[in-house]
Amino acid sequence: MRIDVISAIPAIVSSPLQESILKRAQKKKLVEIFVHDLRDYSAGKYRHVDDRPFGGGAGMVLKPEPLFKCLDELTGQRVYDEIIYLTPQGKKLKQKTANDLSLNRNMLFICGHYKGIDQRVIDSFVTKEISIGDYVLTGGELAALVLIDAIVRLIPGVLGDSESALTDSFQIESGFDAPVYTRPAEFRGMKVPEVLVEGNHKKISEWRAAQGKKKYNRVKRKKLY
Repeated sequence: MRIDVISAIPAIVSSPLQESILKRAQKKKLVEIFVHDLRDYSAGKYRHVDDRPFGGGAGMVLKPEPLFKCLDELTGQRVYDEIIYLTPQGKKLKQKTANDLSLNRNMLFICGHYKGIDQRVIDSFVTKEISIGDYVLTGGELAALVLIDAIVRLIPGVLGDSESALTDSFQIESGFDAPVYTRPAEFRGMKVPEVLVEGNHKKISEWRAAQGKKKYNRVKRKKLY
């Protein structure tokens, strides 16, 4: 898989890509991630990539010229399965979205900044708009990292335990995994549930399913109020 990221502040994206699972995935050559500095495609001495919005109002907007130049270059080199714009107005990120995107070969992410990007860029290139939640961030860089992490960990061979991604929260029917414990079996007077140390795998599976469902119902009830 190849992922290209366009950002006006690439340092925000680049550093986390060199840590943990994302670093190992790239080292194993299971994914290639390239971060493109939007300012490299801007004109003028000061490398401006933003301007005031037509019609007035607060904030700044990412200009079309550098984005078109960058996108023209990248799309001229390869075909992208998806060109994704990270924006609060996008479709809410769900596990199924990450599952579906993990099957793609080439993807390109555009990180918005300030008040967003010129609509003509969206109309000309973007195939999907995605939001990671109903709140505002300084830019789309952190949202892009969330989406990249959610996708890359699903690629076969990325995780050490091949079953880990399949048993994560939201991959299972209830929506949540059960509480987890490790050694020691008793700590400060608190004991691990007996069913987990008895070795009966059928009972353990049933307990985990019930606990996951209980978590899901508790969260669901909270959302209703």
